[in-house]
Amino acid sequence: MIHVEDLSKYYHNLCAVDHINLDIHKGEILALLGPNGAGKTTTLRMLTGFLKPTTGSIRVKDYTIENDVLEIKKLLGYLPESAPLYHEMLVYDYLAFVADIRELSGNGKFARLRHLAELCALTEVMHRPIGELSKGFKQRVGLAHAMMNDPEILILDEPTSGLDPNQIIEIRDIIREIGTEKTVILSTHILSEAEATCDRVVIINRGKIAADSSTEGLKESTGGEYLVHLSLAHADMDKARKELAAISGVTDVAQTGGDKGDKAQNIIQLRITCQSPGDIRGDIYRKIKETDWILLELYQEARSLENIFRELTTEN
Repeated sequence: MIHVEDLSKYYHNLCAVDHINLDIHKGEILALLGPNGAGKTTTLRMLTGFLKPTTGSIRVKDYTIENDVLEIKKLLGYLPESAPLYHEMLVYDYLAFVADIRELSGNGKFARLRHLAELCALTEVMHRPIGELSKGFKQRVGLAHAMMNDPEILILDEPTSGLDPNQIIEIRDIIREIGTEKTVILSTHILSEAEATCDRVVIINRGKIAADSSTEGLKESTGGEYLVHLSLAHADMDKARKELAAISGVTDVAQTGGDKGDKAQNIIQLRITCQSPGDIRGDIYRKIKETDWILLELYQEARSLENIFRELTTEN
């Protein structure tokens, strides 16, 4: 549905977006994930036609951003990080005003307002001034604004920024519901948000795409360190550390659990740091089998999105 090729944006000598290539498919909920200043907002503004690329092309369906920017904007709904609202207006009046701008009228206009009030959970505040609403409700009003023309593509820049946990969950549920019918692109630096809401994650760092996959695909990707946790009975700590450290792919063996172990039975808990493209648990099990230790627990810690994000967006 959206094809981005060799897209870049320079502000004088500063490269905000560095020759990225990206395909976004119909019906996806895609997150642009990255640290502050990575180029997320600049990318979204180019996708929406608010910024002109320095190089590259953007195609939405059969339209190009160079020649058909107005046609592309008709397909889009865009919610910037700070929703541009008229705080002195009632919610109903504001959304009716937006509907008029979108050239909705008659029964179609009122049906659309009713639908958006229900979808964005605004029914109880429709006759309150926007300025009196909480930030969570203001975000919902902005979302209703972006959805007014029933766009095929919805673009959201940091939609949950500054919201409390309950408000984040509410906005997340709305986005998931919208995503059953539309293509949704959102930027965020909140890792849990991307993991809970999105089908696919594109990590941007210093204007370049550092990773592009589903959250599960990123976690299962090879390379990088991962942890294996062990609990052993009748094992000597020093010997266990020495034997396990000798396994190929093990980079560190550390004791965990503090005083939680049962000293009478010599129960020890270990955290093994591994650097191996394969699953090293079989080698660990075979090493334990050669001893008289009793294996009580063995599991691999799933790589968190937070760890992957740090690996991809920090120096060295």
